[in-house]
Amino acid sequence: MTEALVALSAVDAVAAMGRGDVTAEAYATALLQRCEAGRALNAFITLDPHRVLDAARQRDLQRRTGGELGPLHGLPIPVKDSINTQDLFTTAGTPALRHFKPREDAPIVRSLIDAGALVLGKTNLHELSFGWTSNNLAFGAVHNPYDPTRIPGGSSGGTAAAVASGMAPLGLAEDTQGSIRVPAALCGIAGFRPTTARYPTAGAVPITALFDQIGPLARSVCDLALFDSVVTGDFSPPGDCRLEGVRLGIDRDYWFSGLDPEVERISGEALRQLEDAGVTLIEVEIPDLARLVSLTTIPIQNHDVRQALSDYLAHHHAGVTFEQVVAGASADIRRDFAIGVMPGGRDFVTPEKYRQAREVHLPALRRRYRECFASTGVTAIVFPTTLVPAPRIGDDADLEVRGQTISFETAIARNIAPGSTAGVPGLVLPAGLTSGGLPVGIEFDGPAGTDRTVLALGVAVERVLGPLPGPRR
Repeated sequence: MTEALVALSAVDAVAAMGRGDVTAEAYATALLQRCEAGRALNAFITLDPHRVLDAARQRDLQRRTGGELGPLHGLPIPVKDSINTQDLFTTAGTPALRHFKPREDAPIVRSLIDAGALVLGKTNLHELSFGWTSNNLAFGAVHNPYDPTRIPGGSSGGTAAAVASGMAPLGLAEDTQGSIRVPAALCGIAGFRPTTARYPTAGAVPITALFDQIGPLARSVCDLALFDSVVTGDFSPPGDCRLEGVRLGIDRDYWFSGLDPEVERISGEALRQLEDAGVTLIEVEIPDLARLVSLTTIPIQNHDVRQALSDYLAHHHAGVTFEQVVAGASADIRRDFAIGVMPGGRDFVTPEKYRQAREVHLPALRRRYRECFASTGVTAIVFPTTLVPAPRIGDDADLEVRGQTISFETAIARNIAPGSTAGVPGLVLPAGLTSGGLPVGIEFDGPAGTDRTVLALGVAVERVLGPLPGPRR
């Protein structure tokens, strides 16, 4: 019975609880049992089973007494521990906030609870969301369910590990520069970063308002679409997109160069499957893409995080300052902040460099995205999410790919950086497993504002590619 319950999608679980086929308490119990069985993954920072079961019983009482049931009735949702919850600590994975309990839920958390969901727990993450490994030196590394010696990706690695291992079908994450999409790809699940500002990001530990975006991780696109409906209020079907005649763009010079052989093989097979299903692949180019990304993505984040994090700490009465958070952070985070964020650092962003990034280069990048979509008519640009499968925990410096040494940042972040900087919706789906059993993800980035279209495309693609075999337990 437990295995059957944890295998349910969020859509099916909510429907079963709504019909009374299973109680919210029984469903929550099954998920908590899976959480306990997977404790070694270190997916959670805070998990209070008694609180979860009490909330589930309240949902059951609501149903028994004829109360109105929300679209997420009884669904336990793991929440990235950088998103405020009034009943649980919000640590951002950093020591100075270990005992910080916000006075109110983040608006998106409140909307999920109002829709009938309950918070399963707070998930582990890359400290302060400032990286792609989720190798958290303060709260311990999160482990990939497909191979515990490897990273799950970051920064939302705990949520991804929880969803991939069956602890929940749907989880709450956040993506500034790949923090939903990288964990989705490396853990073999679906992830959706919507158009920037589609979902509210208030009450989340920030990096920059220009790129920060909360979003979902799930094992099916239908669950991502359900999440989107609840948050936006748009419950119209995302559409039954037929792949026949769909045009997808490919820029081989940027997104397909330097791939690990297994990533190249699996993404190539996925594209051939889509072509067999009727997709037309169109060669596209976004001129000067690499240069514009280098002039915007990291400089804007490094500049904005100082003020954004300071404002968050003050607004939410965290009781510590930005300087105290940085001083108390783990050694790797202090190093990164010293290099790129703090005055005097090697990569410190001057006011003029920031002005150019925000007012000149970023608008140029976003304009070129719009022009590319308008001139080619493609529904989305498709590419492998990362250049490599999940690296081993601790291998976060240089990596060897095809006999060449490349930086970890290039291997993990090169392909995902343009989409989040441009502010467009990005959907990641599992494409297959390497010969060593590691997931490879493929991403579909659509024009800004076409979120429901991208989700509809995802439903159709998912039918063709199918789900991955689950991780061995």
